[in-house]
This record gives sequence, structure tokens and C-alpha cells, in this order.
Amino acid sequence: MSYQDGILLGIVQGLTEFLPVSSSGHLVLVQSVIAGFRQPGVLFDVMLHFGTLLAIVFFLRKDLYDIGLALLPAPWRRRGGDDCTDSHIRERRKLAFFIIVGTICTGTIGLMFKDHIHGFFDRVEVVAVMLLVTGTLLFLSDRVKNPTRGEGDLNIFDSIVIGVVQAAALMPGLSRSGATIAVGIFRGVEGETAARFSFLLSIPAVAGATVIELPYMSEITPGEMTVYLAGMVAAVITGLLTLKLLFFIIKKRRLSVFALYCWVLGIATLIIRSVI
Repeated sequence: MSYQDGILLGIVQGLTEFLPVSSSGHLVLVQSVIAGFRQPGVLFDVMLHFGTLLAIVFFLRKDLYDIGLALLPAPWRRRGGDDCTDSHIRERRKLAFFIIVGTICTGTIGLMFKDHIHGFFDRVEVVAVMLLVTGTLLFLSDRVKNPTRGEGDLNIFDSIVIGVVQAAALMPGLSRSGATIAVGIFRGVEGETAARFSFLLSIPAVAGATVIELPYMSEITPGEMTVYLAGMVAAVITGLLTLKLLFFIIKKRRLSVFALYCWVLGIATLIIRSVI
């Protein structure tokens, strides 16, 4: 794999990780047309996801700071100002608890089906079908009338359901952001709140996947590692730009645009594969 290929895949990851069109699905499709592409396990894909994780951490740094502050012992929070009121601390701690619950659901299911999931990354037809599923979820989410539940209205059942859906989105072609945001909206959660919770919940999930894939690093050469790093940097930069665009689209309730894209790409992929 060349530097150009690595950077191209990093840009694809940065664009599609946050736009609800499945980054893993697009990576599989693009990798399938790159001559001689190989990776041990899904290490390269995970490193690209780690790049977009860094973008999430930077984008949501205020939320992460607030959660971290709320979890500190009381004497250490004295300089927190308005962020240290009792109600604010309770809300941040509750959010942290929901993230932990969702992460446990995602991690448990992900570890149980890890080997099966790896196999799907070589099956373009599976990606195409999951893109059709993603499109349907996005289309239906735009039809939900007036989802008004805010961050303070989240409950443990929300975190369980969204955590399970995040685990299902390990399947290439099923958009993690699209599926989790859509399901949040189905449960009456306001779109921007669903997106924020979705991305906060993705942080431990992607970090955990990175750790799981680390043993594969021994199978790549130093030269390949520099290509992997170039792709990761491209994913970080592109991801930061895409995050702002996504929240604007969610605010305008225009997720159906991506539903149409997923349907067209999924159907086109199935047709092409059937004639090759």
C-alpha cells in the first residue's frame, strides 16, 4: 500500500466516520479496488478509526472536561466555578454512568462476535446490504415528529439500547453514527443530544478496539507503519472538518439525504458484484 492509498483511505474514513454512511463499509469498498491491499486483522482500519477518535476528543473536549471534573473528589473541584454546582455534577456523573453501561454492552457483544465480524470485512455483499439498512434507519429517523428529550432526560435504557446498536454497527456497512443517532431519535431524544451521546459512547469503544488490534502491529514493517500513520493523520484532519458539518445537518433534520446515498451505493454495489 502506497502513501497515496493510505492518505486516500484516511480521507475516506474522516468523511464517512461522522457522516452517517458507514466508514467501515466505505473502507471495504475502496480497499477492494486497491491492488494488493492487505492488513493484519483489521489493524489499518482500527488505526484510521483511532484517528477519528482523536478528532472526537478534540471536538468534545469541553464535555470530556466537565465529566472528568465531576468525577474528581470535591476538594479538587473548587476552581471549577459554575461547572461545579451540585446539579451540574449530578448530571455529568449520570452521563458518565450511562457511557459506562453502553460501553459494557458494546464491549461484551463485540468480544463475543469478534472473529465473525473480522470475516465480514472481506464480503462486499454484506457491506451493500448493511448500507441499505443504514439508509432505512436514516430515512425513518427524519420522520420522527418533534424528538425533544435532552441530555438530562437520558436514562439507563437509552444507554443499553444505543450500546447494543453500536455493537451491531461493528458490521461493515452499518453506520455507527447513523444507527446510534437514529435509534436515539426513535426514542425521542433530540438529534444533537443523540449525536453527542453517540460520539461520547464511541470513545471507549474505539479505544478498546485499538487495544485489541495492537498485537497485529508485530506483523507490519516500519515502512508500512509510516503509511498507517499518514492515513491516521489524514483521518484526524478530515474528521474535524466533517464533525461541524454533521451537527449542522442534524439541526436541519436532513439525514434523509444520506439515506438516499446509502441506498444508491448499496444497490449499485449489489448489481456490480452480480455481473463481475
